[in-house]
Amino acid sequence: MATKRTYSWDQIKKDNPIFSQIRTTIETPFYGNNVVDVNSLKEAYKLAKNSPGTIVTDIPVYKPGKLGLDEDAKVLLFNDGAVKGRCAAARRIIGEPNVDQEEYATKIREAVYNTRYRKMYHAQAYVGLDADFMVKAHLLIPEGFENIMYSWLLNFQYLNEEYNNLYEKSKVIENEGDIYIFSDPDWAHEDHPLGLTFFDPTHNCAALLGMRYFGEHKKGTLTLGWGTANRHGYAACHGGQKRYNLSNGDKFVAGVFGLSGSGKSTITHAKHNDKYDITVLHDDAFIISTENSSSVALEPSYFDKTQDYPMDNDDNKFLITVQNNGVTIDNDGKIVLVTEDIRNGNGRAVKSKLWSPNRENKFAEPVNAIFWLMKDPTLPPIMKLDGASLASVMGATLATKRTSAERLAEGVDPNALVVEPYANPFRTYPLADDYNKFKKLFSDNDVDCYILNTGFFMGKKVTPAITLGSLEAIIEGTAKFVPWAPFSDIEIMEIEGFIPDMKDSEYVDQLKARMIDRVNFVKSTETDKGGFNKLPAEALEALQKIVNELK
Repeated sequence: MATKRTYSWDQIKKDNPIFSQIRTTIETPFYGNNVVDVNSLKEAYKLAKNSPGTIVTDIPVYKPGKLGLDEDAKVLLFNDGAVKGRCAAARRIIGEPNVDQEEYATKIREAVYNTRYRKMYHAQAYVGLDADFMVKAHLLIPEGFENIMYSWLLNFQYLNEEYNNLYEKSKVIENEGDIYIFSDPDWAHEDHPLGLTFFDPTHNCAALLGMRYFGEHKKGTLTLGWGTANRHGYAACHGGQKRYNLSNGDKFVAGVFGLSGSGKSTITHAKHNDKYDITVLHDDAFIISTENSSSVALEPSYFDKTQDYPMDNDDNKFLITVQNNGVTIDNDGKIVLVTEDIRNGNGRAVKSKLWSPNRENKFAEPVNAIFWLMKDPTLPPIMKLDGASLASVMGATLATKRTSAERLAEGVDPNALVVEPYANPFRTYPLADDYNKFKKLFSDNDVDCYILNTGFFMGKKVTPAITLGSLEAIIEGTAKFVPWAPFSDIEIMEIEGFIPDMKDSEYVDQLKARMIDRVNFVKSTETDKGGFNKLPAEALEALQKIVNELK
């Protein structure tokens, strides 16, 4: 599919579903006489390199020609000051209760007006890398924030001949317009001390105001791309997907879903000591068709933490841009990075698509299994779920911990265990849409469902070796699951040292409490935000059954 940018005069009317007050407000400044079109990645690199505050390291970009850059391109570093993460508290979405369209349209008009004396850059990219799904996106951002624009073009697919031709072959969806994002990181407003990320999702537009962190621009764009996919028969996936090409000719496609720090990138890129021929779709953003279970990647590059990559780590050769890290001088007098979050938490980098040597932008093969990655200390390392409702609602009540990737409002406990449905805090449509789409994958498309606890089980760390070993057993067909008494719809793989002791009343009480937390979360959706995210009754029933079986 492709989106629509131009219109005949008889289509430019208020009854055209593409147009709205917010969309028109956001799109209009793209055509101002203070706007400069940035038409190539090379041009964006030069602007970012010369932007005040940029640190041009002496680290060469690996194989720059394959990325669309000049051969002398260097890794660029830009730091954001106090801000180093996303801010969920700043999000406002049209359609949710107490979001007054006129109020925010007025604020956005004023934000646009206040950029009239500034040079603005207009960049374009594609979200979605196959003719099955491609959305054209536009970013408008002021001079001084060229590094955000450059990273945005790297993270998504900048326009070139190959992808322009692919896009031309895509079927245009008449009622879907291009994505438009207006950004002013310098914006400030007394009503929004943390900034404002405002979305009109059904009209594919957003205003990112007071947001200097690149991750807001990445996820803000994905938010709209995922929303478009949701409207056209795809399950939106904040996770990783890989295909195991087995020696017997079989293929196994696995999707893993988890928030930052859950291990989704580690699992997605794991090479299993080269035991398998592996193809990666992506480690953060893709979509699955509910019609045929095929999958499409939404981004070519990777936005990864630098915490686990000291300067001598080989993976650093795939860096292109770096955010919120330090620098120093090496023995050769060269400017190099100081990583591992020494400067601050949540250091980040855009890594090139070459990080995964075996990449494909589409898996035509149907997904075989979905793995929910949890950090719930009451769950054993691996569980298999029976029943589509239970499988989907456990994704809707995915439990994890907050990470340094988030900027929290005052009073929010950063150490609290939280529920983040489908590991996707960027949803702009009702939660029931995701529930029903994943349920359909489990019920109609024969997708298996597992839970992997990648944190601690009752104080004992679940190591990556345990997680990857369990995954390998499933792929090879040697995994042995046994019923987990007293549950009728859950099986576990018995791993020494991690077998739940159901005779331990303290453990059972904790397990029950965690399941009741999930029940309470689903109940809360009935009233929270006016019931915007209310789940079907069957979802609550599937969880209540587990609680009842613990009695």
